[in-house]
Order: sequence, then C-alpha cells, then structure tokens
Amino acid sequence: MSYKIAVAGKGGTGKTSLTGLIIEYLVKKGKAPILAVDADANSNLNEVLGEEIEVTIGEIREEVNRAEASGSGFPGGMVKAEYLRYRLSTAVTEGNGYDMLVMGRTQGQGCYCYVNGILKTQLERLSKNYKYLVIDNEAGMEHLSRGTVKDIDTLFLISDCSTRGIQTAGRIKSLINELNLKVLRVLLIVNKAPHGELNRGIEEEIKKQGLDLLGVVPMDLMIYEYDSNGKPLINLPEDSISKNVVGNLMKKVGL
Repeated sequence: MSYKIAVAGKGGTGKTSLTGLIIEYLVKKGKAPILAVDADANSNLNEVLGEEIEVTIGEIREEVNRAEASGSGFPGGMVKAEYLRYRLSTAVTEGNGYDMLVMGRTQGQGCYCYVNGILKTQLERLSKNYKYLVIDNEAGMEHLSRGTVKDIDTLFLISDCSTRGIQTAGRIKSLINELNLKVLRVLLIVNKAPHGELNRGIEEEIKKQGLDLLGVVPMDLMIYEYDSNGKPLINLPEDSISKNVVGNLMKKVGL
C-alpha cells in the first residue's frame, strides 16, 4: 500500500506551494514512484511543478458526454463505461521523478461532484502502483467530507499567520473526528510567518483549536518573486528559505 500524504487548509495560505516543495523533497530523497494529485477544481499544482498537463479528469468527462450526446458512438465500438476507463488511463502525466493526476472541472450544474467521484475511484485504482501519494486538496473541507482520499497517513494542515487560517485548520481537524476518517496523524504548518515567528495571539489560537504544530515556514519573498513571474517554485535555489524549512519539517516527521 502507498503512503498517503494530504495537504489542506484555507485558501491563500500557500498550500499548493508547500505541496509542490514536499513533492520535490520526496523526489530528491529517492522516494519514487510518487503520484502527485491536484484535487482542486481550480488546478495549479502543475504550475508550481513546472508541468504541462495534457488533459484533466474534468475534460475527459466533458469529452465522453459530448460523444454520447452526438450519437456518433465511441471508437472501436466501445460502450461509454469502457471508453471512459480507457481515456482515464491517459490522464496520468509523467513528470520529473513523479506522475501527476489532475482533477480539473467540467461545465454544468452538478458536474463537480461527479468528477470528484471519478477522482476517488481513480485514486483507489492507482494507489497500489505508487510508494507515495501526495494530494493537494481544494481550499476548505469539501474533499475530506466527500471522502475523496481514504486512509490518509499524514495530513498537513496549512495556515497563514491569521486567526481565520488557524480556525479553519481547527475545523478541518474537528471534521475528521466527526466523520471518523482514518487519518493517522494531523499536523499543522504555519506558512508565511514574518521572520519565522508566531505572535502570542496565534500561539494561543493554535492551543485553543487543539492543533499539533509541526513547524513554521517564514515569509519567503523569493516565492513571491517566482509566482509573480510565472516561474515554477521547484526551480527555487537550494538555499532558499522555504526549501530548507520544508525539507527539515519532512525529516522531522520521518519522510
């Protein structure tokens, strides 16, 4: 069975950036095979990793629906379910030391839940082929409540230095308990901390929410520079603040 790492938190906390740095760390540590999963309908993990995605699960779903609606049938005489399975087998993009699967989104009311279900099925099917799964979830709690990922080994909750960010992380942890989800450990990472330090108010909120603080990632102006210029964050220099801190945090948890 693969080791499953999930990343969740409030939007704007740098969740996807840290997910990309975690994936890069695992690659450099020789942890392959790795499957990177962008489970956010607003997909951009591939941009952090510098990958071009040929097709998303959402786009495949649209393609299959259009073929069915046109009445022209599917190639090779396949029925809809067979063709969908075939096309989904092409949705995995080969990256630099990892493979990548992107959920994406479709058009129309109710489509999001359907694509989420396809992603869940695909992860269950593919997980046995990889040593590590790293899943970047959408902002908030939707994917956890829908059970997109089962039996998570480590869940990293990402927050910035705001009370709202810490409270969101606390609500996600509470939801895990309410739904009896199988998550072996839930760890908080506070990102974008000025000078890498937390003030007393944030420290008190972390305690109030009952969160286990793994560590703090300082505000990194280099990430801002790379993001502003559309540069993949995995190309950050090896001595960058964020790369070093994320690497140390991963070592701290035994990865």
